[in-house]
Amino acid sequence: MEQATFTARYGPWALIAGASEGTGAAFARQLADKGMNLILVARRARPLEALADELRARVECVTASIDLAAVDAAEQLQGIAAGREVGLLILNAGADPNGAMFLDVEVASWDALVARNVVTVTRALHAFAAPMRARERGGLMVVGSGACYGGLPGIGVYAATKAFDLVLCEALWAELEPHGVDVLSFVLGRTDTPAHRELMAARGIAVPDGLADADEVARLGLARLPFGPVCNWGEADDVAGMSASSAAQRRERIRRISATFSTDAKG
Repeated sequence: MEQATFTARYGPWALIAGASEGTGAAFARQLADKGMNLILVARRARPLEALADELRARVECVTASIDLAAVDAAEQLQGIAAGREVGLLILNAGADPNGAMFLDVEVASWDALVARNVVTVTRALHAFAAPMRARERGGLMVVGSGACYGGLPGIGVYAATKAFDLVLCEALWAELEPHGVDVLSFVLGRTDTPAHRELMAARGIAVPDGLADADEVARLGLARLPFGPVCNWGEADDVAGMSASSAAQRRERIRRISATFSTDAKG
């Protein structure tokens, strides 16, 4: 998509949650290259502000240090965005910092993960999608994980939250497509980010070869945003690898079900 077309469709402001490093920072740099103003959000203020300083020579850039597990996180996102037309929301935060079996940490740790990946995601999508629907343009992206396609020991709660995000995005894509709003669940595999390297180090695991490059990941996500509801990193649209169904098959299934509901409603 040409830069002017992209900005007209998703501008003038983009809000990126989880923007301080890795794929979040890559999204920010690529959107700045497209001339989009940025609202950058992360928990750690220092790397976030360093990124903003880098980008302010090209675009307007504001930052906010927000813990996305906080009860009022979505309200804080709305607060920092107040008075700015946010045409693109990228929810990129939500890694699992626990690295533990379900019963080996206090339940409060899982509560925080659910709050970050389910409650805040739901509330933020609801808040920012409404004005996009009214304007009949905009984009919503939730960065997910291949863990969404099945539970595994040690990441059960994380996988469950990512499954929630996937299904919600698919439903919102069907609901908002007629209103000109794009929705994408961007399902990643292992990506070379500082957070992933820290987690591997904490578990005493060597960093594997073949990790996805954060810049390439961000580039694909922005390119596939208009073609939701799902993009699986490393797979063609019609290839099923992470799950039993390809992204294309999931899309067509949702179209069929939506058409059935539409027919039932008319009847």
